[in-house]
Amino acid sequence: MKKSKFTDQQIAFALKQAESGTSIDEVCRKLGISQQTFYRWKKKFAGLGTEELRRLKQLEEENKRLKSLVADLSLDKQILQDVLSKKL
Repeated sequence: MKKSKFTDQQIAFALKQAESGTSIDEVCRKLGISQQTFYRWKKKFAGLGTEELRRLKQLEEENKRLKSLVADLSLDKQILQDVLSKKL
């Protein structure tokens, strides 16, 4: 997944601006993003503060790392099982 060029604080600030009454067009123009990006952020991060966003991103990174680790171990196990079954 591509790393966002926007920080957690910027995303949270954009969402809070829209909640406070600033038009979505205005918020998107200030940040230089499309409305689609804004609505994607709103769908994913609605109601979260800066600290929760930071923690969520850390958990996503850890989850990604653990999934790749499990995939590597599963592949190693499969290779070893293939080698053992051919010898017998």
